[in-house]
Amino acid sequence: MHIIVCAKQIPSPDMPSHLFQVDEAAKQVIPAPNLPLEMSPFDAQALEAALRIRDAGAEVTISLLSLGPESARDSIMKHGFSLGADEGVLLCDPAFDGADSYTTALALTAAIKKLAPYDLILTGRQAADWDAGVVGSGIAELLGCLAITFAKNVQIHDAQVRVERVLQDGFETLEAPLPAVVTVSNELGEPRTANLRQVMRAARKKPTVWTAADLDLDVSQLGTAGARLVVEQLFIPVENVKCTFVQGDSAEEKAANLVRHLEAAKAL
Repeated sequence: MHIIVCAKQIPSPDMPSHLFQVDEAAKQVIPAPNLPLEMSPFDAQALEAALRIRDAGAEVTISLLSLGPESARDSIMKHGFSLGADEGVLLCDPAFDGADSYTTALALTAAIKKLAPYDLILTGRQAADWDAGVVGSGIAELLGCLAITFAKNVQIHDAQVRVERVLQDGFETLEAPLPAVVTVSNELGEPRTANLRQVMRAARKKPTVWTAADLDLDVSQLGTAGARLVVEQLFIPVENVKCTFVQGDSAEEKAANLVRHLEAAKAL
């Protein structure tokens, strides 16, 4: 069985908020210098889901696939190798810069087709930087595969994938024939960590690097040139919170005064 896990490099979610800056005129985030980069946590859980399928006894080859800059060799590829990924493919080309969800899904889909045959594609439910949550479903659409989203448990039985899926008010279990795309949610649980021996062994492995030309895609389809998302405005919201303490000699008087404040503010 061949499982392909798609993973994205993001700035550390633990970065101090004051380091986050936006160029409102250019409608772009200004990267903070020397900021740690890592695999998006939801994608780490997608990799964990693949490793658990192997742990359950299936004979599995796990390919790690990422679109990003050279720095993803460490944050994505070496990290994935240390945990047990068998091979890695990094899509790295200036043509990919400025990609939106559609052009990202398009490039990843082209790479997935090149990695065929495949049985299961796993992604995080969303990337933890922009939180769009549509690349996984976009890959399924472009591949013509069934997609199951928000998985908290993924199992393989008799050439079918069985997924326990998170709903707003509970869970549901779905089955689909392979190949299929599954997006993994944080309810899967904490991903494993690598020990020093695994990290050292992973340092010797090298990912395959593909450019736009390797995917037989025209640069007009990729990155900023092919993006379908139009950013109207990008800014950091300004918080202007005012707090008023409602006075009163009793709970009833305080409640009456609160109602008057709310009515004056036209909140009732």
